[in-house]
Amino acid sequence: MSARLEDAGDRLIIWNGNTDKRGALSPELYACIAEAMEKAKEPRIRSVILTAEGPFFCAGGDLTVLIKRQGMPEEERRQGIEGLHDIIRAMRACPVPIIAAVEGGAAGAGLSFALACDILVAAKGAKFVAAYVKAGLVPDGGLTAHLARCLPRQVSMEMCLLAQPVLAERMHDLGVVNVLTEVGGAMDVATAYADRLAQGPREAQSAIRAMVGAAYDVSEAEQLDTERDAMGYATGAPEAAEGIAAFLEKRAPNYG
Repeated sequence: MSARLEDAGDRLIIWNGNTDKRGALSPELYACIAEAMEKAKEPRIRSVILTAEGPFFCAGGDLTVLIKRQGMPEEERRQGIEGLHDIIRAMRACPVPIIAAVEGGAAGAGLSFALACDILVAAKGAKFVAAYVKAGLVPDGGLTAHLARCLPRQVSMEMCLLAQPVLAERMHDLGVVNVLTEVGGAMDVATAYADRLAQGPREAQSAIRAMVGAAYDVSEAEQLDTERDAMGYATGAPEAAEGIAAFLEKRAPNYG
């Protein structure tokens, strides 16, 4: 099985399969992610976890597919890439946090998927690789945008120009990986994050996710307006009433 979507109550788990090709991209993976992003709109869903069935998170594009595209007109090749970009756009627009649980490594578009998530958990020794240049290709899947947001320019250039693998340990030191785990432990930590998110205020979490994501692309003045409007709404919302009351009463809030 190339991919499957698990509905686990308050969370959705996307399992990337295709293990014989180290989790290379597949139409089934695209479909699972698209379905998860749609189902995440349901109020009961509090988070999405993206992980893999096998020992490698995602090796990116299948080169045998790219070979077939070489003979296509350029416009058709663009349309194929746009399918990937639609998935990235859907992930960025997801109303709940997305957690990546990375074992083994993430390469090419697999790295794009990992960086499009909000929380990144990685096993020690996992490799993050922008391997495109080795095949005479250039990054897609929003990779250059994601790298520019989270890494110094020189590190991004090292990864993209030289296809230099970067270990999870270094990515952790650079602030890209939230938590390093022992091999085989990434999913356990991702699940713990999902448990914590499930106890929080869904509407506020969704607003925070959207605000932080937008902050990279707008001016400070625009972001101040966004924060004003969001806080103006949140202050009068039921979640704030419960959260403030719980704080004053020295108890754990119950957001339902």
